[in-house]
Amino acid sequence: MLDAYIQSYNQAVFETDKPAALEVVNQALNDGFSPEDIVFKLVIPAIELMMTLIEKDPDANLAQHFMTAQIAADVTEKMLEKFSKPPEMIGRVVIGAAYGDLHSLGKRIVSGCLKSLMVDVIDLGTNVTAEKFVDTAVSENAQVIAVSAMMVHTATSEKGSLGVRSLLKERGLEQQIKLAVGGAPYRFDPELYTKVGADAWAPDGVTAAKVIVDLIREVKP
Repeated sequence: MLDAYIQSYNQAVFETDKPAALEVVNQALNDGFSPEDIVFKLVIPAIELMMTLIEKDPDANLAQHFMTAQIAADVTEKMLEKFSKPPEMIGRVVIGAAYGDLHSLGKRIVSGCLKSLMVDVIDLGTNVTAEKFVDTAVSENAQVIAVSAMMVHTATSEKGSLGVRSLLKERGLEQQIKLAVGGAPYRFDPELYTKVGADAWAPDGVTAAKVIVDLIREVKP
């Protein structure tokens, strides 16, 4: 019976119809499905389906990425409050836009997807210094630092990812904390992530969630 809800939920998400998606969720709850069913059998598979579609079509609609992430985050947060016991989070990430960068849409997509995949997200906002990224990751015991940059000069600045890498190396944290990057400059130059000292990159916000989860598992099997 859940199959019908999965189909309706996916259709609502891909049409970026948030009210319709929430209506499907509420109807499933009213029909006796558990909050755990909603998250693990409805929301997470929808995110994974979006990842698969993006792999086939990298130019998929950005609005779909954003709404998929936001709907997933909203539903997950509501359902977590109703879980019979708190779920085990798979890890923690510190995310933000690089120093000098004020763009936030990309990281909001990443954050929404990560929350639905049971990753604890600490969002530092925009214009974040390398020191703040590293200090927060250490104090919050995060496995990954994710740095978004939408401009070449913020992606390649010594105060951005290069600064984060330098601090991780200086403090002997390179095995405990991984560095992921994303944003327009990396799509134009897929090898740029290696030049700024990152462990991985992703071409879009939805795929970034999978990349970050994989990095968490490297640190925390």
